[in-house]
Amino acid sequence: MADSAAELPALPESGERCVVMTMGALHDGHAALIRAAREHAGACGQVVVTVFVNPLQFGPGEDLDRYPRTLDADLRVAAEAGADVVLAPAAEEVYRDGAPRVRIAAGPMGERYEGAHRPGHFDGMLTVVAKLLHLTRPTVAFYGTKDAQQLALIRRMVRDLDFPVRIVGVPTVREPDGLALSSRNRYLQPAERESARALSRALFAAERAVGQGPGPARGAAQAVLDEAAAMEPTVRTDYLALLDPADFTPVSEDFAGEAVLAVAARVGTTRLIDNLALRFAGDGARP
Repeated sequence: MADSAAELPALPESGERCVVMTMGALHDGHAALIRAAREHAGACGQVVVTVFVNPLQFGPGEDLDRYPRTLDADLRVAAEAGADVVLAPAAEEVYRDGAPRVRIAAGPMGERYEGAHRPGHFDGMLTVVAKLLHLTRPTVAFYGTKDAQQLALIRRMVRDLDFPVRIVGVPTVREPDGLALSSRNRYLQPAERESARALSRALFAAERAVGQGPGPARGAAQAVLDEAAAMEPTVRTDYLALLDPADFTPVSEDFAGEAVLAVAARVGTTRLIDNLALRFAGDGARP
């Protein structure tokens, strides 16, 4: 484990450095990212996993204080998945002068959906991603597609600001019952977990209706969430949106191509997000 970027081992001349950024509380979804990085890096490359609970990503009343911190277990998960080193810096290492006065702004794309419900979240996320990219200097960085808007914004930042790194998205890992893996799942009580399955059931209902077009597909998902609103514990939907992955704006009724159906909801005191990529033929025929 390294406490500082200065402690990272030198990268072999013939290999690539791959980075996986996390906030800890590692689960099988994170392990999938690390395995993907390991496969890409091969024997000559290097896989660096960062563990840093970024305070800039948490707004007032969010769960910064109770966010799980399990570094010893995280080190074991990272090693078993193929990481060469875990960088777990203190806040003072990442933000040497306290909260940074200069931050990266996510812009209009970061003010929609997750950004609207969590003001400033994406500014904080992009700021720490930029910092960690500078500190670790990877050639490739791996992120989960479960955080679809986050991934889209990171790709946009890297493109717009000419970061010398390639961004790779890794598919969402799900529990056998369909629930997307998340560090926040551990907050769910058994009855709440059963209700939370409505998020993935809504997405899969839309997938089954994709041949009917964007409107019916979204409608099929909404029907599942409407039923879940009457469950106990209830599922309180923040948003359900069918979006263009390039800029996270809603797609039209005659849209053709790949869209992202994104959902966010609260079950008890836990807020969950999920999404699914859907491809529309645009002519009423199943793609």
